[in-house]
Amino acid sequence: MAVGKEIRGKIKSVENTKKITKAMEMVAASKMRKAQERMRAARPYADKVRNITANLAGANPEYRSPFQRTDGTSKAVGFIVVSTDKGLCGGLNTNVLRAVTNKMREVQAAGGTIQAVAIGNKGFGFLNRIGANVISHAVQLGDAPQLDKLIGPVKVMLDAFTAGKLDAVHVCYTKFINTMKQEPLVEQLLPLAAHRLEQTAAEKKQYGWDYIYEPDAPTVIDELMTRYIEALVFQAVAENMASEQSARMVAMKAATDNAGTLIGELKLIYNKTRQAAITKELSEIVGGAAAIAG
Repeated sequence: MAVGKEIRGKIKSVENTKKITKAMEMVAASKMRKAQERMRAARPYADKVRNITANLAGANPEYRSPFQRTDGTSKAVGFIVVSTDKGLCGGLNTNVLRAVTNKMREVQAAGGTIQAVAIGNKGFGFLNRIGANVISHAVQLGDAPQLDKLIGPVKVMLDAFTAGKLDAVHVCYTKFINTMKQEPLVEQLLPLAAHRLEQTAAEKKQYGWDYIYEPDAPTVIDELMTRYIEALVFQAVAENMASEQSARMVAMKAATDNAGTLIGELKLIYNKTRQAAITKELSEIVGGAAAIAG
């Protein structure tokens, strides 16, 4: 019964794997709820900063922030690539990195140059493998994104844009739609598009105050623009983390279900092998008895 012993060993191994994937599924489900709460909690801050900035910019139409400048060219483009630090989350990283690669090819085909900031181990490793110019990175963010860890890498890209070294900056991340669906996105972050600072009638009424500036309106607008852009990047990271836990939960559930199916198939094979061995032994006993009797 050497074959039966080997099959029993495989069954035991798959059962142990199933326990691990089940535990990872439950952990991911717990973290997913917390990640979704953080993601939703980050939205009001960005909305308030956007509305105040839009109101100030509308009250000072003669001033145009450096973050809104555009010369119509995209010869030098920056990419802020948001990925996960860990794997086992299905095709989450593969999908967003494929979208980043396609966009980079478009820029290079047009004769442009590329600079990248990596947020997350998977994206950092990928950008290094393809030989991209990674000017800054942030890894090991943990389960909760910390703004102070993101400000440094993002500031490098913002400074390059305001200095005229970059014509555009894109943020690449996975947007959380629902538990079963996450969408990879490559969005233009800079120059700030006009629609980002548009206000509804209710928002204009709510934020239409007469502000007193210190030291002056351009300085305040620039600082608010910076805070708004940082908030957008933080929101992208929060969305990506919620997507990561959702994708990991789904992937681990699929792995657990597949392990259960495999265990059932192995048990069936084991029972068939065991039955065949028993039948063979009975046949030999009956044959031997018949030979002795004859």
